[in-house]
Amino acid sequence: MALQPGTKAPNFTIDSHLGQVNLSELRGKNVVVGFHPASFTGG
Repeated sequence: MALQPGTKAPNFTIDSHLGQVNLSELRGKNVVVGFHPASFTGG
């Protein structure tokens, strides 16, 4: 899903190394989400 600059991201919950994170809990803060699909896969 691609968003245009300035568009608010839809709410979502994601698993992290610290547990689950819900985007709405971070409202009002700057947030950067990075995905590393090959991390720790041994390949």
